[in-house]
Amino acid sequence: MGKFELKLPKMGESVAEATITNWLKEVGDTIEMDEAVLEIATDKVDSEVPSEVEGVLVEKLFNEEDVVQVGQTLAIIETEGEVAADSSEEKTTEVAPEVSDKVVSQVEEAVVKAKEAVQTPIESNGERFYSPLVKNMAAAEGISQGELDAIQGTGKEGRVTKNDMLAYIENRGKQSVTNTPASTAAVSPSAPVEKAAPSKKQVPVSVNGGDEIIEMTRMGKLIAHHMIDSVTTSAHVQSFVECDVTNIWNWRNRVKNAFEKREGEKLTFTPIFMEAVAKALRDFPMMNIQVDGDRIIKKKDINLGMAAALPDGNLIVPVIKKADQLNLVGMSKAVNDLANRARNNQLKPDEIQGGTYTVTNVGTFGSVMGTPIINQPQVGILALGAIRKVPAVIETPDGDFIGIRYKMFLSHSYDHRVVNGALGGQFVKQVADYLEAWDPKREI
Repeated sequence: MGKFELKLPKMGESVAEATITNWLKEVGDTIEMDEAVLEIATDKVDSEVPSEVEGVLVEKLFNEEDVVQVGQTLAIIETEGEVAADSSEEKTTEVAPEVSDKVVSQVEEAVVKAKEAVQTPIESNGERFYSPLVKNMAAAEGISQGELDAIQGTGKEGRVTKNDMLAYIENRGKQSVTNTPASTAAVSPSAPVEKAAPSKKQVPVSVNGGDEIIEMTRMGKLIAHHMIDSVTTSAHVQSFVECDVTNIWNWRNRVKNAFEKREGEKLTFTPIFMEAVAKALRDFPMMNIQVDGDRIIKKKDINLGMAAALPDGNLIVPVIKKADQLNLVGMSKAVNDLANRARNNQLKPDEIQGGTYTVTNVGTFGSVMGTPIINQPQVGILALGAIRKVPAVIETPDGDFIGIRYKMFLSHSYDHRVVNGALGGQFVKQVADYLEAWDPKREI
C-alpha cells in the first residue's frame, strides 16, 4: 500500500490560492485516475481537482470554504502500489542545511511576535469553524477569540473567510486611530484639529413581508469588488464613434453559410470586430499597456479579453492570446470555442489570465452604447453597440443622398491617468476605420 498526497496544482502565474467549494468524494470512497475529487474556486474561475492515481480517499485535510495555497496537500489517497517520493521534498531536505542563521532567527522572531499578539490560541468551537488561514491572520493581527467570534462571516454556514478578515482588519485599523482615547488626549486643546473625512455609511435597506432576499453568489461578490476597485483606481474617460458596418453586414450574409459548411463554425460579427481591434492595438501600442505603480508596462503580446455572459447573469472574460497573429478563420474558432466553454463553465484558469485589452459586446442585449468599466490592470475596454438599420447621408461624386445603412456605436473607456483624450479617441477611430474599409468582395 502507498500513500499519495493530492496537492493543489498550479493554476496560472497570478493564482496563489483557491477556496474549496465542494468535496465530490468522501473518506472511504474509491477514486479512479483523472476523476474529480473536489471543486475549487479562485478569483478568476471555478474548476475541479482530479486525482493523479487510483485508490481510496483516506483523509481530507481541509474543509469546504477553506483557503488553500498552491502546492498544499488537500487529501491523502491510499493506493495499491508504492508512490514515488516527491522530488521537491528531497530538494527541500538538501537545501535546508544551507539556510543562514540570520534567516532562522528572523523566522523565530516572527513566531514569537505572533504568539505574543494573541495570548490564547484561536480555536474552532461547536458552533463555528475557522480555517487555518483565518487563524493565522487573527494571530498575526492580534485578534482575540472574542473578536473573531463576533465577526459576521459571509462564507458557507456563516464561516469567516479571508475577505471577511481583510475587511475587519481594515475597519479595525481605522477605528483604532479615530476612537482611541490616548490619541485624543495627545492633541492640545489649542492646536488645530484636522477633521477626518466622514466615512460613508451604508443606508439600511428595509425589507417588507413580500420581498425576496437573494444571496449574492461568490462570483458576483468578486465581480462587485473588482468593479469598485477599478473605479477607485482608474480615472475613467469615454470616447464614442459611430461606425458604418453596411459592407460587413452584407458580406457576412453572403459568406456565412459557405463558411459554416467549410469550417464547421458559425461566423458571427464578434471575430470581425476583434480582428479590427487587434490591428488597431498594433497601430497604437500605448493602448496595450498596464500600470504598475509609477511605471508603465508596455506589453509585447496583444491578448484580447472577450467578455462573455454566463447563464447565471455574471460575466467572465476569456482571453484570446496573441490575437493579432490570427486570421479571421482562426479568430472565429477561438471566439466560438471560448464562448461555448465559458457558458459550460469549462474554462481553465490560464484562459482567463494575461489579457491586455478587453472587448465587450453590449449590443447583444440590445444596448445602443455603453460605458464599460476597465478590467484592471488594463487601461482600456471597448463596448460594441447594437447594429441598427438607420437613414444616413451618403456622399457620392454625383452629390449627397439619403440611404439605408447599418451603423453601430463604439464606446471606448480608457484610463486617463496614462491615456490622454487624443490617444483614446484616435484608437477607437482607427477601429471604426478598419471596419468601414471592409472589402465586400473579400474571400475567406
